[in-house]
Amino acid sequence: MLATQRQERILAEVRAHGAVRVADLVAALDVSDMTVRRDIAELAGAGLVRRVHGGAVAPETPARSTDEPGFEAKRTWASAEKAGVARAALADVEPGQSLALSAGSTTWLLASMIAADPALRPLTVVTNGLRVADVLHGADDVEVVLTGGTRTPSDALVGPVADATLASLRVDRAFLGVHGLDTDGPTTPNLAEAATDRALVRCAAATTVLADHTKWGTVGLARICGFDEIDTLVVDTGLSADARTHLEAAVDRLILATPAPVTGDAP
Repeated sequence: MLATQRQERILAEVRAHGAVRVADLVAALDVSDMTVRRDIAELAGAGLVRRVHGGAVAPETPARSTDEPGFEAKRTWASAEKAGVARAALADVEPGQSLALSAGSTTWLLASMIAADPALRPLTVVTNGLRVADVLHGADDVEVVLTGGTRTPSDALVGPVADATLASLRVDRAFLGVHGLDTDGPTTPNLAEAATDRALVRCAAATTVLADHTKWGTVGLARICGFDEIDTLVVDTGLSADARTHLEAAVDRLILATPAPVTGDAP
């Protein structure tokens, strides 16, 4: 199928339903995730659709900075890119460390990789992510500390209890998953989660942010922190040249990860 034919199909779906997911287009068109994203980018450039996290919507659809998708929805979006980002971030994990992992689908993938690799242990992992804690539960020589708190739709524990727990701790490195990323830094649609994420960053000697390239340009309601509080940012190679130029100047270390396949419930 030619690019023009694919784009006509994508446009027809958006006009018929108001929105379309990248994952659904990959299956329907039998092409790669990256091909679909390029087609959407061309349509967006022409003003025919608007790019959103995980797909495209009609151009007149308003962006909502308070949208908070659940974990099961998020884990299917840009899964190969997220796996590549998590794999690259794994290089910063060393035996004997204390780590803080935020809630999120990419940090869940990182936790899955940690659980599968005995060479990385012993470890202590502090987390406000229920899915992160679940995947690490039972792994030998991994002590898991849950923050406590109030549960969000994305299975994060947030609020005063979580914030107080994190304020009392000090860890070697935090790994922070984010909803959106723009020129001002990472964001989330949940005000309480933003506060808990800030507490997670403050308790760490160093912070690595994990964000697949589709997060760039997505802006949540609440800002988490500035780039000056992040020493490492891991994104995938789908990041645009303009975004790469900005981020190379904004953070100490920018890592571009190659997308990787994900099979089963975890790597």
